[in-house]
Amino acid sequence: MKFARALLFGASILPLAACDIRPRETAEAPAVAPSVQVAAPVLPLQPSTSPLAQAVNGAVWAEAPASPAAQRDIMLRAQVLLDRAHVSPGVIDGQDGENVKNAIAAYERANGLPEDGLLDAEVWAKLTADAGPVLTDYVISAQDVAGPFTPVIPKDYAELARLDGVRFTGPLEALAERFHMDAPLLQALNPGADFSAAGTKIVVAAPSRSELPAKVARIEVDKARKQVRAYDAAGKLQAAYPATVGSDDLPTPEGEWAVRTVAPSPTYTYDPSRLNFGNKKAGKLTIQAGPNNPVGAVWIDLTKDTYGIHGAPEPRLVGKVASHGCVRLTNWDAQQLAKAVEKGTKVIFMGEA
Repeated sequence: MKFARALLFGASILPLAACDIRPRETAEAPAVAPSVQVAAPVLPLQPSTSPLAQAVNGAVWAEAPASPAAQRDIMLRAQVLLDRAHVSPGVIDGQDGENVKNAIAAYERANGLPEDGLLDAEVWAKLTADAGPVLTDYVISAQDVAGPFTPVIPKDYAELARLDGVRFTGPLEALAERFHMDAPLLQALNPGADFSAAGTKIVVAAPSRSELPAKVARIEVDKARKQVRAYDAAGKLQAAYPATVGSDDLPTPEGEWAVRTVAPSPTYTYDPSRLNFGNKKAGKLTIQAGPNNPVGAVWIDLTKDTYGIHGAPEPRLVGKVASHGCVRLTNWDAQQLAKAVEKGTKVIFMGEA
């Protein structure tokens, strides 16, 4: 019997901000808009002393978990271990769903297991060969709370363009992204914690290191599975990530293209003369850099003009909504991929959205 997939809460199916224009290079990004820092766990990891964390770190496989809490603990441990195996479930939230299913399918395929995308005893045994704790303790630093932050992120592009940077809204969002977590899960694991106070000890996930084991020679954008897969020169899978792809009205490209360049901390230019969406009366707009920029923390520019693979301001929606044609990853997944590609890396679009 397979682990039953349970959607404990869902995300609204809403369009995200558009991406279909190449951002300017890093040099033009303001210094006040730092990019996301991908967490790299310090080895050997120390398990958290929190009872909530101990339950997750000690979670064992059960075909029929005894309670919703036990089910969440199993899924949470699996999500962190998938992330550590460079098969990203997207935002770590302790919930099952399509992103997790696609991550498990990629993991099964890479490890020679029967591929059905469902968590079972065989997948669990393989994952938990990594016996390190998946939740650890972290002490919030003065740097974590210093900012600068952008407390309110407008939806309107014209309002966004008036800001000097589109940074994290506060320490909670910054810490959640640093540890690849959904902010509500971070809060649930730390009831009553003040995330704005330096010196506060909190429970966090211990996800993957920022670097992949090898350079990426080929990227597959699987529109049907809403997944990006990265392979080395020998054809070995290096990483898989959930992705938001285009819709029927604004499709993602087809065929084979290549990486042209990588722009960390990109600004974003909305040019109504080149795009078919948005309020064209606002004219050409430049939105400054930051993780809540429409293209997130990094832009991987493709040889298909105005298209790229990039980060996203709302990680919990990645893989669950339609884009305006580009390929959205979570900020941390996009940064990890960006470090492993170079000019000329093949990008192959496959399947139907």
